[in-house]
Amino acid sequence: MQSTDHPSPTIAVDTDPSRLNLKIIHEFLTNSYWARGVPFEVVERSVRGSLCFGLYEGDRQIGFARVISDCATFAYLADVFVLESHRGRGLGKVLIAAILGHASLQGLRRWLLATRDAHGLYAQHGFVPLAAPGRFMERHSPDVYALPPSTSDGSKETS
Repeated sequence: MQSTDHPSPTIAVDTDPSRLNLKIIHEFLTNSYWARGVPFEVVERSVRGSLCFGLYEGDRQIGFARVISDCATFAYLADVFVLESHRGRGLGKVLIAAILGHASLQGLRRWLLATRDAHGLYAQHGFVPLAAPGRFMERHSPDVYALPPSTSDGSKETS
C-alpha cells in the first residue's frame, strides 16, 4: 500500500477534458448517494459546464471532481470521488490540493460543497461548517432523476 504522504509518481491530476472517461464518471455518480440514477446525458452536460479535474494513475482515470465557478468570487465543489479500489492512499487529498491550487481558482471569496461523509478530508483543506447557515437557502429536488422529463413548455411528458 502506498504512503498517504507520497502517492505513486504515476499519479496525476489535470483538467484536460479529452482525457475524461465519461463512462467511469457516470457509472460512479449514478450509484452514488448524491446523484443516484443520474442520466448519462446530465453527467455529460454537467462536465461541459464545469471546470473538471481527472485523477489518473498512468492513463487510467481513478477519480474525478468538478468545480462550478465564476473564477472571480465563488466556487462550488461537486461530484468528488476516488474509485473504491484506489482509496486509502491519500489520493483524495492529492485531488483536493490540485483543485485548490488551480490558477483559475485563486483569490475566490467563497467555496461551498456538500458532503455526507468526507468532512475530515475537506477540513484538512480549510473547509468548515457554515458560519451562518441561516443565511443560506436551497431549492433541492432529490428525486429529479426519477421524474419524467419536462417538455419545452415546462409540463411533464406522459406516456
